[in-house]
Amino acid sequence: MADQTESSIIIEASPHQVMAVIADLAAYPQWSDGISSVTVLAVYEDDNRPADARFVLDSGAIKDTYELEYDWDGDARVSWTLTKGDMLTALDGTYELTDNGDGTTTVHYRLAVDVKIPMIGMIKRKAEKVIVDTALKGLKKRVESGA
Repeated sequence: MADQTESSIIIEASPHQVMAVIADLAAYPQWSDGISSVTVLAVYEDDNRPADARFVLDSGAIKDTYELEYDWDGDARVSWTLTKGDMLTALDGTYELTDNGDGTTTVHYRLAVDVKIPMIGMIKRKAEKVIVDTALKGLKKRVESGA
């Protein structure tokens, strides 16, 4: 990924528990701001995790239906790449999970977003930062609530 935004958060749960919430794409509308629906289009046969999914985004000025392709590495890492979008031209990201050995997991999130309309880089980075920070806070709340 070229220009990207990244941030980290510590979650009081094991990497397995955190990755289980990340992998449950259908539940994203319950905790991820702006996502109004998710349809899993294909799953990997070996672990039944999503391979491809369609998202409907309705977040203020940005409304889009887009598809992502996922690549899972156990409970350590997941990355995704935009394969189809109306307004988005890139939405590539990674969650990397590190077991802290004390019952907590550090989640490191990287995201690169691009859109079809011209946008100043500074504004784009600010939008990415809002997406990343909101996603990490939502993930932490969802995992720690045990939902």
